[in-house]
Amino acid sequence: MTTQQNDLKFTTCAHFMEQQMRGETFLMSDTHWGHINILKFTDSKGNLIRGDKFSTVQEMNDCMYDNWQLHIKENDTVYHLGDVAFGPYKETDFAKKFRKLNGKKYLIVGNHDDIPWVVQEKLFDDVMMWRKLKSHRMLLTHTPIHQSSLKSYDDGTKAINVHGHIHEMPSPTKNHRCACVEWTDYAPIHIDDVLDLNNYKTKVKETEDV
Repeated sequence: MTTQQNDLKFTTCAHFMEQQMRGETFLMSDTHWGHINILKFTDSKGNLIRGDKFSTVQEMNDCMYDNWQLHIKENDTVYHLGDVAFGPYKETDFAKKFRKLNGKKYLIVGNHDDIPWVVQEKLFDDVMMWRKLKSHRMLLTHTPIHQSSLKSYDDGTKAINVHGHIHEMPSPTKNHRCACVEWTDYAPIHIDDVLDLNNYKTKVKETEDV
C-alpha cells in the first residue's frame, strides 16, 4: 500500500458506507418555536435578544426550520436540549412540520416542555432528562449543573456540560458550553464544534455555584 493510500480517510467502500449510514451528531437548544413574546426579551443592557434579528415570530420560526433542513441529513442525530415550542403555537401545525424535519430526534427535557404533548405527538425518537456522550466526554442537560457533579478523568480534565436554558448569557465555567440558538446562529451545531463556542465566563472562581 502506498503512502497516498494510507492517508485516505476511508480505506474501504464498506467503511465509507458505514460512516454515511451512521450520520453525524448535532445539538440545539431553546428554539422556542412560536413564542411571540420572546422577540421582546432584552438582555441586562436593554438590548433585544431576538427582536433585533427577527421582525416577526413567523420569520424566526421559518429561519430555524430552514437552518435545520440545511444542516441535518436523514441519517443524522439531533439532541434538542429543551424548550422546543411555546404557548398557543403548539395548537397549530407545528407538530406536523417538526415531524417532517430530517434526522433522528432526541429531547433533553426543558422546563417549558409539555412532556405528555411531546409524547402524544411523537415529536422525538426518545425523551430523557439528561444524556452522557462518552465519545465526546459530554453531559447533555437543559439547565447547567454544578461543575462538581461533572466526571473527572485521569488526564486531569472534566466532562463538559453542554446545556441550554440561559439563552444569550455565557455558561458559568470553562467546563460548560451553552447550545442555545442565540449562540449557534439559530441552527443546529455539530458536536465537534461545540467546544469552539468558548461562550463561558472566564472571571469566576472554580468553586462558584452555577
